[in-house]
Amino acid sequence: MDIILASNSPRRKQLLGEIFDNFAVLPQNVEEKCDLKRGYAVCRYLAAIKLATLPAQYPHSLIISADTVVCKSGMIYGKPKDQAEAKLFLDELSGQRHTVYTGVAIYYNGKTHIFYDKSTVKLKKLSEKEKLDYIKNFAPFDKAGGYGIQDSEVVESYDGSYSNIVGLPIEKLREELTKII
Repeated sequence: MDIILASNSPRRKQLLGEIFDNFAVLPQNVEEKCDLKRGYAVCRYLAAIKLATLPAQYPHSLIISADTVVCKSGMIYGKPKDQAEAKLFLDELSGQRHTVYTGVAIYYNGKTHIFYDKSTVKLKKLSEKEKLDYIKNFAPFDKAGGYGIQDSEVVESYDGSYSNIVGLPIEKLREELTKII
């Protein structure tokens, strides 16, 4: 069985490597835009559209895509588009508890299965210098919420799946794969 990861995220590649030794990486160029308002719905929708045309092109493959969003007080934080937005995200999340949702879409044997996982994170209260240093040194532009739990000591605590916060809930993905393969 051919396995495809529909993501260019180096973190997702690394995490999926914990389950499969060999897989192709075929990221799809889709606009990550959504009018939905709830984090779990947004991440599920975006994961589904990231499958794009791959099932039609590779109907006999196992295809996995994912999307991660950060949510706090009704606001959804995706990937910051520039340094100013990364700083704004860190300003709003600093010292705060928030929820990280990752939606996963799996295509296999003619069917698409979609699920999500959620974790709670509390960022440390960051000084202005710490925020600017983080933006400069840890490339927040490809990370939901503008931070990565794996990058530095910005996270004070978390509940739930660490790999979910990184961008692919490995524990839950293993469970879901055993149900459909």
